[in-house]
Amino acid sequence: LANSGLLSLCAHGRVTGLAVEAGAALSHITSVCGGRTLRKGSRCLGVAGEQLTRHLHQLLLDSPREPSVLQALTKKALTRLKEQCCYVSLDYEGELQGTGSHCPAKFQTPDGHWITLDKERFCCPEPLFRPELLQHSCPGLHQLAGQSLQTVPDHARRHVLGNIVLSGGSSLFPGFPERMCLELNVLFEGSGVQVEVLANPNRAMAAWTGGSMAASLTSFQHTWMTKGEYQEHGADYVHTKF
Repeated sequence: LANSGLLSLCAHGRVTGLAVEAGAALSHITSVCGGRTLRKGSRCLGVAGEQLTRHLHQLLLDSPREPSVLQALTKKALTRLKEQCCYVSLDYEGELQGTGSHCPAKFQTPDGHWITLDKERFCCPEPLFRPELLQHSCPGLHQLAGQSLQTVPDHARRHVLGNIVLSGGSSLFPGFPERMCLELNVLFEGSGVQVEVLANPNRAMAAWTGGSMAASLTSFQHTWMTKGEYQEHGADYVHTKF
């Protein structure tokens, strides 16, 4: 048992930093100092991949396209469509007004129909930064990250700011790392720190990678509960070990 944010940091070779996890069901922010998660710095956002897939479907249904083709799209096809065609905008308002540089994208459905995406491409993932688009009243992921960073002790904050890592499949949208970095630098403008965001190409599986790395360390193995201990003490012994 381990915190997935800590494991994501481990996958990047770090034990101090801020983990920004955007997964399938939920998004999380976790501050970690010296291998210890700061509980008061943990934040959760109820916007992630599954909600964005449904949002994309609704955006398409609201557009003037052939409704029968769009209504027939399966969840699997919608997920592929989202992953292949959508991106995070660095200038959402500008692109929404048509002054940006976005280009339409075409996607072929499993039954051979073609769908053209226009503004849906960048409107789909925008709720990660503007949850109000999905009627959520909570702050966006970058604002939650800012809140979490404010809970980090002053002596460690600069180090944490320099070690912000992304993980989870919903962080793979093109433009997501750049947008997160841009928003955080705005939030911490005047702090004297240039925020950088680490985005490993394999970050979708960062927590699993970090878990395999941690489990292979000899220093970690003394925390394992053996079969003999389980048989002697029962399942409650897990609370003693962890």
